[in-house]
Amino acid sequence: MNIKIIKAPDAQKPFVIIDKPSGLPSAPLSADDKNNAFYEAASLYPKLLDVKGKKEIEHGLLHRLDTATSGLMIIAASQECYNFLQNEQQAGKIIKYYRAQCNVLTSITDKHEIEIESYFRPFGPGRKEVRPVTEASGKAALQKLGKKVLYKTCVKILNYDDYKKIAEVECKIINGYRHQVRCHLAWIGLPVVNDMIYNPIVKKESAEPMKFCATGLCFEYPRGDLNSYDRKDTWT
Repeated sequence: MNIKIIKAPDAQKPFVIIDKPSGLPSAPLSADDKNNAFYEAASLYPKLLDVKGKKEIEHGLLHRLDTATSGLMIIAASQECYNFLQNEQQAGKIIKYYRAQCNVLTSITDKHEIEIESYFRPFGPGRKEVRPVTEASGKAALQKLGKKVLYKTCVKILNYDDYKKIAEVECKIINGYRHQVRCHLAWIGLPVVNDMIYNPIVKKESAEPMKFCATGLCFEYPRGDLNSYDRKDTWT
């Protein structure tokens, strides 16, 4: 078993909070795919398989993390819970927090809190990467958008080592696009340490993990009952 169970489902709160390690996919690619965080959780709590989600093979999985990203995920264990939390997510009422160590490739003097906002489009061979798009990006980039949705990442700089040019940051999002936080950080000159995709100073694959982790979740369930979960360590 690779995942850690942070909260098991119960009658009052039928959802699971798991801590996924780096290197493990979040969701199955096919019905018989067992190498993923959802399958590991469902092997412990078979009732997860009774929930019907947006994708049949993902059941009550509310959101995914990149394979290289470790951290907290929510899986609903009842249909009512899934429907409620999915509506909350679409309404921007599930807050997700991330921590990262970043190489500093820009000036961050007096920039302790930064808000980044953009659309996104797929990019590169196999559309495996993403790129930010704004109204100033031009007609060609805008035409490559799917739904024209703005995604915001709020970045708080927690610590900065001017000698090593390394910053530790906390990021907050309420709606998410694939690679959103990593791409937004690179866009403002703060690429995640050891990020093979978005960090331009990473020349070859490192034995060290990417310094990026989904560290917090905050949401209501049931209505009026605030649930908050924090991962005390990060990428260790």
